[in-house]
Amino acid sequence: MTHSSKSLEEKRRREAIAAATCLTEALVDHLNVGVAQAYVNQRKLDHEVKTLQVQASQFSKQTAQWISMVEGFNQALKEIGDVENWARSIEMDMRTIATALEYVHKGQLQSACS
Repeated sequence: MTHSSKSLEEKRRREAIAAATCLTEALVDHLNVGVAQAYVNQRKLDHEVKTLQVQASQFSKQTAQWISMVEGFNQALKEIGDVENWARSIEMDMRTIATALEYVHKGQLQSACS
């Protein structure tokens, strides 16, 4: 081998190494971009999950408050119904007493007149 062919071979070897190095760096850069994007996406997802957890917790508390309000409303309606029944019962008792008093009064009038 002559000096120029060795020199040419050495030059081609350096060019091949340089090309392989460039290719490796390009592949690593491409891979790093994907990894970086995956990391950014994961952070976004983590943030969204935390936001959803907070919102779900708030919704759960709000729902519990609504359930409590509805139960209180139902209890108030029941109490109104109980008062209405009590008022009807008192009204019936008063009518019975009024009727009894009328009979007694009529009986006393008839006794006094005879």
